Amino acid sequence: MYFKQFYLGCLAHASYLIGSEGEAAVIDPQRDIDQYMKEAEREGLRIKYVIETHLHADFVSGHKELAEKTGAEIVFGHSAQAAFPHIAAKDGDLLEIGSIELKVFETPGHTPESISILAIDKADSDRPPILFTGDTLFIGDVGRPDLVGVKGFTAQQMASMMYDSLHDKLLKLDDSVEVYPAHGAGSACGKNMSSETWDTLGHQKATNYALRADMTRDEFIKEVTDGLQPPPQYFAKNAKINKSGYESIDVVIKRGAIPLSPRAFEVAANEHDALILDVRDKEEFVKGFVPNSVFIGLDGSFAPWVGALIPDLQQPILIVAPEGKEEETVLRLARVGYDHAIGYLQGGFAAWKAAGEEVDTIEALDVPTLAAMMKSGEKLHILDVRKPGEWSAEHVDGASHFPLDFINDHMSEINRDDTYYLHCRSGYRSTIAASILKSRGFEKIVDVVGTFEDMIAAGIPTTDYVCPSTLKSEG
Repeated sequence: MYFKQFYLGCLAHASYLIGSEGEAAVIDPQRDIDQYMKEAEREGLRIKYVIETHLHADFVSGHKELAEKTGAEIVFGHSAQAAFPHIAAKDGDLLEIGSIELKVFETPGHTPESISILAIDKADSDRPPILFTGDTLFIGDVGRPDLVGVKGFTAQQMASMMYDSLHDKLLKLDDSVEVYPAHGAGSACGKNMSSETWDTLGHQKATNYALRADMTRDEFIKEVTDGLQPPPQYFAKNAKINKSGYESIDVVIKRGAIPLSPRAFEVAANEHDALILDVRDKEEFVKGFVPNSVFIGLDGSFAPWVGALIPDLQQPILIVAPEGKEEETVLRLARVGYDHAIGYLQGGFAAWKAAGEEVDTIEALDVPTLAAMMKSGEKLHILDVRKPGEWSAEHVDGASHFPLDFINDHMSEINRDDTYYLHCRSGYRSTIAASILKSRGFEKIVDVVGTFEDMIAAGIPTTDYVCPSTLKSEG
C-alpha cells in the first residue's frame, strides 16, 4: 500500500492519496490538484477514483478538474445528486485499487450525503485498515450538524442521524482501525477538534467527548448542538459549487494574475466597482494603503476570513500583495470560491506611492497609552472584535462586543461621529475590522496595537462574564 496525507494548514484541511499495484484513489482533494497528479506519477500510480466524503462547504474541492485531467471516476454518496457524471455510492459498495478494497459506509449527520471509506489492503494482513471519515468523525470531535447547506433537516435531526452513523457503523469497527478525517483544529466544520491529524479508533473511543459509550442519543444531540456559532456565510455557496461544478483553476489564475499599473489599477477599480483586497502584513498595511482597501493578510486565516466577510462570490477583486505573492493570492481566493480576481497592483503599494496616488492610513495606539487613557477616567468606545467564546471568557470592562464574523450585520449600531478603539487577541482581526470600517466611511477608527495579554499585563480592568452591551453579542 502507498498512502499519503496532504494537509493544508490555512483551511485545516486534510486530503489523501492511497494506491496499490499501479492504481490509486484521491480522497477529498483541494482545488489545486497538481500535487496529487505529480505524486501519483512519481509513484507510478494511475488515479482511478476521486472520492468525496460529502459536498464540502468550507472550500471548493478539486474532484471535477482532477477527474477531467486524469480520466478518474468521481465518487459521491448517492444522495449528493451532483450535476456531473459520478458513481453514486451506497452502503456496502466496494471499490478496488490494486490489492486495496474500499468499502463505503453511508454516514449521514454532518450532511445527508456523507460517506466514510474503509480501506483494507488484502495483500498485507498486518496493515491496520484506514478509515476516511470526512467530516463525520474528527480527532477529538464530530462534524457539526447545522450547516446552512443542509436543507429540510434541523440540527437536532442531523445529530440524531450522526449518532446512528457512529454507533451502528463506525464504532463497531476494530479499535486498531486508523482514523483520517478531512479537517483538523481551526476548521469551522467542528467545535472541539484536536491538532492531531489522525488517530486510532480505539483511542478515539476512549478520549473523544462525543463517543462516550454511556452517552444516550438525547445526550449526544445536546452535546453536539450546544454552543455552535452560525457557520460562515460562504459555506452554502461552496457546497453548491461542489455540487454543480466550476471553472478550471488554470483559467481563474490566468484571469486574476494580471499586472496593472497604478493608473490601470485605479481605472479597473472604478469600472468594475471592484473590491481592493490588501493581503500584506498588518504592520505594513496600517502605515499606508490604497484608499477603500480591505485588509485580510495572507499570514493569518486568510481564506476563512475572505469567505466570512465578502458576501458575493462574484465580486470583482483587485489585489495588493507582497511581491511574488500575487498568483498565490488568486489561488487562495479560488480555494474558497472567489474566482473573480481581475488583476493586481504591479510593483505593489510602493509603486502606488511612487506614482503620487492618494494614500490612506489607520491610526494606531499602543496598549500602555490606552491603559493610561482608561486610568485617567476618559470615556472610550472600545470594540472587541473577537469571537463570542473569547468575549465570554474575558473582556475589557466597558468594552462592547463587535465580532468580526458578523461585522456586516452590526454597521448600523455604531456612530460615525464617535471614535472607536478596536482590539482582538493579536491585532490581525482588529486590523481587518478597522479596514472595513474605514472603507465604509468611518474615519474615527483607532487600531490597538498589542495582544490581549498585553492589555491584562498593563492593568486594564477585565471581566470574565458577559455584561450588558450597547451592541448585540452574537449577531
